[in-house]
Amino acid sequence: MSEVRRAYSGGLWESKVGYCRAIRHGALVWVTGTTSFDENGTIHAPGDAYAQAVRCLQIIKTALVELDVQMSDIVRTRIFVTDIRDWEAIGRAHLEVFQHHPPTTTMVEVSRLIGPEMRVEIEADAMVSDMKKE
Repeated sequence: MSEVRRAYSGGLWESKVGYCRAIRHGALVWVTGTTSFDENGTIHAPGDAYAQAVRCLQIIKTALVELDVQMSDIVRTRIFVTDIRDWEAIGRAHLEVFQHHPPTTTMVEVSRLIGPEMRVEIEADAMVSDMKKE
């Protein structure tokens, strides 16, 4: 049976709510909803949906690297936005990462996220195709 590995980002809510940033079980990986918090626990680039999306994807990448997974292993993303009019800016950040290995994706508008300054939250699922990476 495959070992379950967890990655943590140190986000404020991880310890308060009881979750980790990502879990890897064999070839499967799940990354929890990720917002653009910085090292001090504050939201990166308030009001800038593009910069927040870039930061979310950087946090996701850091968690995946800890689990020996690459961004190209991501097969699905889910993007939650507080204003669907930000779709182009957020989509541009997504394209910059996934242009050569596009996952399936969904973008939906939600009424709000946990912090009022948050514009975007991104989840990701991955599947490692080369089992030797475990």
